Amino acid sequence: MTLFLLTVGFGIVTASVLSLLSVGLSLQFGVTNYVNFAYGSYLGVGMMVAYTLSGTFHLPFVLSVVLATLITGLVAVLISEFILDPFARRRKSLFYMLIVTFGLSLVLDNILQIIYGVGFVEFPIAQSSPVQIGPFSFTKVQLIIVAVAIVAMVGIHLLLSKTRLGKAMRAMSDNADLARASGIDTRSVTRWTWFISGCLAGLGGIVLALNIVSFQTASGDAMLFVIFAAVILGGIGQTYGAMLGALVIGLVTETSVVYISSAYKQDVAFVVLILMLLVRPQGILAARGKA
Repeated sequence: MTLFLLTVGFGIVTASVLSLLSVGLSLQFGVTNYVNFAYGSYLGVGMMVAYTLSGTFHLPFVLSVVLATLITGLVAVLISEFILDPFARRRKSLFYMLIVTFGLSLVLDNILQIIYGVGFVEFPIAQSSPVQIGPFSFTKVQLIIVAVAIVAMVGIHLLLSKTRLGKAMRAMSDNADLARASGIDTRSVTRWTWFISGCLAGLGGIVLALNIVSFQTASGDAMLFVIFAAVILGGIGQTYGAMLGALVIGLVTETSVVYISSAYKQDVAFVVLILMLLVRPQGILAARGKA
């Protein structure tokens, strides 16, 4: 029982990382209505920029995280504006854009490998000793990861429910043509969506790197299909569904190591996804009109 409760704690940390990543991908898909297969590369951009700022330029780590998060958001906007949007306007096909974004992921991965190589690196921060909270054991870094995820999810909720931008994003997610006819500046909303999605990818990549300690440029790609599992499980295009899907996947994958080898824990995410697709293919929270 003690081991199981410990893995539940690890599952909460994993769910916190996944929530940042899955919500970012879900927001982007909800507005653009196509899958960004290069999303894992954006994680690599965030973690490697943070590593450069903190390790090479010796900036304070918190400042490095903030700057890397914003830079990743700007990179996402620029890629959307000059690469993805022209392709999307040329042919509105889910499969077509999937191939485009897959090619983009290869380009970004190779650029990062040219700059940083393929070796593993670590952030220049000291590793803290575990802190016991009831039956759970966390390091201080893991507690910070959970706190960052909670603050970010509350921020996304307030954005979507209280701001004009958030309401415009929800309107575009429901029906982009109707939103455009209602006077919403869909291009501006799309740019802001890419920026927010990119920021979440960058921040998610950084907290992922903090959680796994040693990371490389391709560490984000290794999480891509787990992110997709959380997004699809929660309901494609549903932000709150992505949060719920991240929680389920995080807990299930980490607690599974009590019964099976940890080498197969990510495979458990796909088993859960397959069962969900058989029972409720629209996801936990269905989004009308989404693939």
